[in-house]
Amino acid sequence: MTTAPASEAGENSDEARGIWVGSIVIDCTNLDPMIKFWSEALHYVPRGPVQPDGVILKDPRGIGPNLNLSLTNEGPLVEYRLHLDLYASNPKAEVERLLRAGATMNRPHREGEDFVTLADPDGNLFCVID
Repeated sequence: MTTAPASEAGENSDEARGIWVGSIVIDCTNLDPMIKFWSEALHYVPRGPVQPDGVILKDPRGIGPNLNLSLTNEGPLVEYRLHLDLYASNPKAEVERLLRAGATMNRPHREGEDFVTLADPDGNLFCVID
C-alpha cells in the first residue's frame, strides 16, 4: 500500500497526522454545574443531548478538542496527573470571569510565574496561563 507524503496530504490534516486529541475527559460528581461552568469557560456547546452519564461539549468553531464530562462517584483525586492549561491573551480578566462563573482560586499568581491555578465546581484543577 502506498500513501502520499505528508506534504501532499496536507501536513496538518488528520490524514497526515494519523492521531490527534479528540476529547479531554473530566470526571465529575455533579453534572449540571460542570456543564454550565465549562460551557461558559470555553464557550463550548453540547455535541448532542445530555445523557444520564455525561455529555460531550464541542468547540462550535470546530478548532479545539471536545470536552467529555463524565459522571462518576469517585470525586477529584488528591494526587492528580493531568490538568488543563488554558492560555489567555488577558489572563487577569479571564481569571475574574472564570471565578464569577463558579471556579475557585487554588493557587494565586506568584511573582515570576505566568499562571494561576483554579478549580472547577467539582474541584478539578486547571491553570490560566499568560
